Amino acid sequence: MMAKGFLIGLLLFFGPFLKGASWAGTIYVYEDSQGVLHFTDLPDSKHYSPYSTWPEDDHNAPNREQILRFVKTCSHNYGLDPNLVRAVIQVESNYSPRAVSRAGAEGLMQLMPKTQQDLGVHSPFDIRDNIQGGVRYLDQLLARFPSLDLALAAYNAGPGQVEAHGGIPPFPETQRYVRKVLSLYQDLSAKTREYVQSGQ
Repeated sequence: MMAKGFLIGLLLFFGPFLKGASWAGTIYVYEDSQGVLHFTDLPDSKHYSPYSTWPEDDHNAPNREQILRFVKTCSHNYGLDPNLVRAVIQVESNYSPRAVSRAGAEGLMQLMPKTQQDLGVHSPFDIRDNIQGGVRYLDQLLARFPSLDLALAAYNAGPGQVEAHGGIPPFPETQRYVRKVLSLYQDLSAKTREYVQSGQ
């Protein structure tokens, strides 16, 4: 079985092209009891939720290089490692500024509407507004919890859940999320060190 991230990545990459050939614009997804993701543009049951919506015109959509430049700037403003923010974005949305989760989280860093309101995010699909809010939120969680894994668990499940369980909540989704982000963060950091050491 192909990894979920790979499948979602393919979907988000080819979606805008497919849209030009009778594409509905919104992709719906649900995960069955076996952990298999099902995608459609014509949902036939209430189990489906919107995953990603493409704008009518993607010609002006930001590319990954633009996103990474702002991630670097914003991360440095808050004293965070850009590789950590990159890892969160990749796991959260696979770099899709228009991503919408089953729970209603929006944008690159998948901010819930209440979190957007608390952080002053007015345009969740704008890369700058979303990243600014997401980095600020991550910074708050890192200050609130004593370890990175707990801060990431709080980012996924909510700080109240982490505090209520006295650690990473016993939710498979949250536990997988923390492992994925930490693993990707480690890989990105290793690549950055290799790049620096190579003198390029």
